Amino acid sequence: MDKGNLSIVSEFVLLGLCHSWNMQVLFLIIFFMLYLIIVSGNVFIMILIITDSHLHSPMYFLLANLSFVDMWLSSVTTPKMITDFLRENKTISFGGCMCQILYVHFVGGGEMVLLVVMAYDRYVAICKPLHYSAMMSLQKCTSLVVTSWSIGFVHAMSQMAVIVQLPFCGPREIDSFFCDIPLVIKLACIDSYNLGILMNADSGVLAMTCFILLLISYTYILLTIRQSTKTGASKALSTCTAHITVVVLFFGPCIFIYVWPLSIT
Repeated sequence: MDKGNLSIVSEFVLLGLCHSWNMQVLFLIIFFMLYLIIVSGNVFIMILIITDSHLHSPMYFLLANLSFVDMWLSSVTTPKMITDFLRENKTISFGGCMCQILYVHFVGGGEMVLLVVMAYDRYVAICKPLHYSAMMSLQKCTSLVVTSWSIGFVHAMSQMAVIVQLPFCGPREIDSFFCDIPLVIKLACIDSYNLGILMNADSGVLAMTCFILLLISYTYILLTIRQSTKTGASKALSTCTAHITVVVLFFGPCIFIYVWPLSIT
């Protein structure tokens, strides 16, 4: 790593969301409140599930893990972004930038896979209720959670193995509020066009695979619900609606983060 990385850039400058002081104060208040809501909400969910014996089921076990992952993911970049609103010099060290990239892709990749696991849990509960206890035992749920973390880790390391070897010797301004691969690659002292496509394809394959699996799961679920009684269909839809909302809330910000910075450069 030391031999391959010829970087003479010790830090990067994060340009943030805007340059107006009034807008920065507004964003500071908004994101600080949102961060408090996210953290406190996820902590409350985890404590409630752990302490309430009625919630010791596979669905809530996975929900507690999702809350933990979501809290971690929001804590990777948000505290740094909030403090930067108060500083004129918005810099991040080279190592800090690499850590942000690592954790965003590690935790984000794991959360995507975990959403698929939760969809599988709903599929088994609705489409194969008689086999639910056997197919979604605590051991099986634990192995699925470990698998989601493992996939996230492999995905992140496959990205980092390339990024840390890039030479950085020129511009060091990142037109965003956090470090991520598409914007950091642009600063490398090499022709990074093909590399950028490759790295985006790596993330895209994981995201599209998870999204397709989610669609397949909910297609089977909706087909099963159509054949159910009115009471059963209503109950199934209520749990599925909550999970679909979580999926939209996760993929929505991902689309915003990846499309918005690139569209203004």
